[in-house]
Amino acid sequence: MSFNNNLRAFIRNSIGWTTNRKIIIIESDDWGAIRMPSTHAFDAILKKGLDSSGYSLRYNQYDTLANKDDLSLLFEVLSTFRDVNDNCPIITALTIVANPDFNKIRDSEFNEYHYEPFTKTLERYYGSDTPFPLWLEGIQNKIFLPQFHGREHLNVAVWMKALKMNDVDARFAFDQGLWGFNNSHPFGISYLAAFDLDHQKQLPFQVEIIKDGLRLFKQLFGYSASYFVPPNGPFNNQLESVAASEGIRFIFAEKIQNEPIGEGRMKKRYHYPGQLNQHGQYYISRNCFFEPSELGKDWVDSCMNDINSAFRCHKPAVISSHRVNYIGALDVTNRSNGLQQLRLLLDRALKIWPDVEFLSSVDLGELMGQS
Repeated sequence: MSFNNNLRAFIRNSIGWTTNRKIIIIESDDWGAIRMPSTHAFDAILKKGLDSSGYSLRYNQYDTLANKDDLSLLFEVLSTFRDVNDNCPIITALTIVANPDFNKIRDSEFNEYHYEPFTKTLERYYGSDTPFPLWLEGIQNKIFLPQFHGREHLNVAVWMKALKMNDVDARFAFDQGLWGFNNSHPFGISYLAAFDLDHQKQLPFQVEIIKDGLRLFKQLFGYSASYFVPPNGPFNNQLESVAASEGIRFIFAEKIQNEPIGEGRMKKRYHYPGQLNQHGQYYISRNCFFEPSELGKDWVDSCMNDINSAFRCHKPAVISSHRVNYIGALDVTNRSNGLQQLRLLLDRALKIWPDVEFLSSVDLGELMGQS
């Protein structure tokens, strides 16, 4: 590990909640959200000459709603390993609970936004072979714990504005059954960033999205979410009180947060793991990264270095590992690679640190609250 990497790791772990326990948490974003509906849609986008390289490529090429094989094979890997307390690794699955209802939006001539629960999207994609029962099985077996990532992984106001203006790229993507194929758009706000602000007048709309999304979460899973990771980062802190009123006790925060306040302006906020905000919520941050679908890097070795740095600083190892790494519905080689690398990572971690404990993000938040 280079001096610069060591320095960055030390800075990342220098402040915040500490523990002598060797805790590993795996946080995985984007479960439930649409991305690329089919290889046919991906090919259509490539033929149009759009998004054929760059940040979004691996998401567009590989990422879609997990099918039964994706979940069952992931669960098989997780069930192979046991920690010092005889617990399996558990994925904290940051879940999007709704997706656009393309037919209803089109029927409104792009004047009205409509959504459908992600369980209905699963039925559209996979019919009677819906994998949702496996979600419930993963919860019961304590290897897969859905928590709240948002109602949509989509800035609804900005996307609808583009559709109403008949933006060529937005309409083309819409016709393929997706909301976007890259990380940019005509208004300077990413479609992915559900809670970024064009202007302050959008805040009441975002308040309702959070409330509605958390109600839908409870309806789908039978329990209330207690942890919230806003999609793609931008998040106005006035929304924290709304989330708190709906049961969110733990919230993800970057150590340096750029809080959107509208009209392109940002306010810097500084956070640390275990920090308590004015609404009684504890902040959780990530300090380890594992993204094997991004080729050209030894992700096992890199993540092991991240974990080691966390443990040396008496911090839990909170691993960020997006859904895309474990999806084979569009390309089975992507899933095979991701699961093989995950297996290697877990095996190495347990051999080096036999006293490792696998916890969920909610478990971690509870520990912070007890300190």
